[in-house]
Amino acid sequence: MANVAVIGETVRVAGFRLAGAVVLPADTHDAARAAWASLGDDVAVVILTPEAAEAVGERAGERTTVVMPP
Repeated sequence: MANVAVIGETVRVAGFRLAGAVVLPADTHDAARAAWASLGDDVAVVILTPEAAEAVGERAGERTTVVMPP
């Protein structure tokens, strides 16, 4: 089964756990890059906060991603 992962600031991503997403809190750019690098092959979609998207940069194109509005 494919999973959805959410990466970004703790306060913005915590609630996604209730929907069954894999939540990877990342309050810094370094933490967002580390969370991205830790994604398993079972993750089909990644939801990013704008800050996390900025940190991940062009690597976001490696997977299906959605960026939350600011």
